[in-house]
Amino acid sequence: MRNVTRAATVGVILLSALLPMAPSAVGATGDGWVSQIGTYDYLVKPDYDGLAPVGPATAGMTLGLGTFDQLNGELVMIGGVVYRVGTDGVPAVASPAATTPFLQTVRFDPDRSAPVPPGTLCSGLPALVDELAGSGDGMVAVRVRGTFTNLVTRSVPAQTEPYPTLATVVATQTLFNLGSRRAVLVGFRTGPDLAGTGAPGLHLHGITADRTAGGHVISCVAGTDVQMSVQVATGVRVSGQHAR
Repeated sequence: MRNVTRAATVGVILLSALLPMAPSAVGATGDGWVSQIGTYDYLVKPDYDGLAPVGPATAGMTLGLGTFDQLNGELVMIGGVVYRVGTDGVPAVASPAATTPFLQTVRFDPDRSAPVPPGTLCSGLPALVDELAGSGDGMVAVRVRGTFTNLVTRSVPAQTEPYPTLATVVATQTLFNLGSRRAVLVGFRTGPDLAGTGAPGLHLHGITADRTAGGHVISCVAGTDVQMSVQVATGVRVSGQHAR
């Protein structure tokens, strides 16, 4: 088992400050680093222009989340497959040429796993992540899978310029009340030391086991078979950022 206390010294490397990343810069390494297109700060500017195609950006990676050009749907990556969940709530395999303004991926190799106590709310998951990771700082990749009740996800429609604020966009979200479903939730916990790199706190997207529904996770209740696995990132490689 790797030393998970390294979260306190996690770093961020900016591979390109002005130009979209080259495919060779993305390559999957399995070295514990999170590869990221854009930043959360980029989205809240607001700026939703795609920065890089998802195909090269996710090559060799296995777990991730993000969005698409103009916020056109939620991006969920599970088992190396990238799905787009639009406002119909139905996952579809994304085109490799589709671009993204914000994407976080990792070649998932969990440090630790533990059962989630039945009845745990989604709002209670961050504390469990911190406990497993051994720290509230740094970047932690997270997978939570099993049967959930009261599972609610969302997606948002594509936006046009001049872009509204992210808060305004979220106010127009479409909610999907999925009830009791087997599902996989994936995402990242961003600590306060990396504020602005990823969404603050625990950010999860999910997809049902039968691949018929998914989106950004709003709420859930863990059933009796839910397992959480975490990987404390060595660091974060950010590419694709540009100035408007």
